[in-house]
Amino acid sequence: MKNLPNHLSSFAITLWVGGLWVIGYLAVPILFYAQPDRQLAGMLAGKMFETLGYVGILCGAYLFLHRWLAIGKPVSRDVSAWLIIVMLCITLLTQFTIQPLMTGLKLQALPLDVMQSAFAGQFKMWHGISSIIYLIQSLLGAWLVMRSFSATSK
Repeated sequence: MKNLPNHLSSFAITLWVGGLWVIGYLAVPILFYAQPDRQLAGMLAGKMFETLGYVGILCGAYLFLHRWLAIGKPVSRDVSAWLIIVMLCITLLTQFTIQPLMTGLKLQALPLDVMQSAFAGQFKMWHGISSIIYLIQSLLGAWLVMRSFSATSK
């Protein structure tokens, strides 16, 4: 039982970073490929990203708390802690700023698909920004996984 916090930390990293990679680079592309209704595919993808955002907030908060309690004050010099903080900030930015903005554009476009509306340009811009931020977060997550794996194999 004394290793439970460490095991939960490994689980949280796996769930969060694995979710980023599986949803963003496997499930959503397959969804858009297989679903002819792009509006429905977009709605489902948005739900997956929203759910993953809440998972990321929970996992990121736990991982930072775990790191802080394990290391103490030197946490400010810990690369893994900074990776967690940056990833958590990206998740919060996306979850509570970018995704609601994109949802608002979709709602303003109704009954049209946002890509067939006057809001298409704005939506494309925010989608592009979101995609770049997501890629950065995914790469930071991969770095976090590599750091945690190398730390456990020593």
